[in-house]
Amino acid sequence: MFTRIVVGTDGSDTAAEAVRQAIDLAKISGATLSIVSAYAPISKRRIQGEAEGAPPDIAYGIGPREDVNLVLDAAAAEARAAGVEVRTHPVEADPADALLNVAEQIKADLIIVGNKGMTGTRRYFLGSVPNNVSHHAPCSVLIIQTT
Repeated sequence: MFTRIVVGTDGSDTAAEAVRQAIDLAKISGATLSIVSAYAPISKRRIQGEAEGAPPDIAYGIGPREDVNLVLDAAAAEARAAGVEVRTHPVEADPADALLNVAEQIKADLIIVGNKGMTGTRRYFLGSVPNNVSHHAPCSVLIIQTT
């Protein structure tokens, strides 16, 4: 069946549903689950401003990955609680590119994404993560109904 599954999350309720279903499938198939969350770069000036005045043990963690790491840690804890082997991947990239890059790196069998952004006129103008992933994936793609 599957041995390496990739799923993306941004911490939203719809992404949480995709993660829940990815955990279930990974558990059934005995697959390793890689959870990916993308983030945009933040200027050094803004990071320095936010870190200024913070205690040293906290200041080192202030940056663009701060929120992403919290999202990934929560999703990984859910997977571990279900008995699934999990790895997390904070990636500085567009969400679709982040999923595709991790899938290529780990030689994934399956990418799981939610269908958010696939309906309405927005998909025609901006595209969407599921549309981009499904057209460029190096493996099978499962699009979960989350909306």
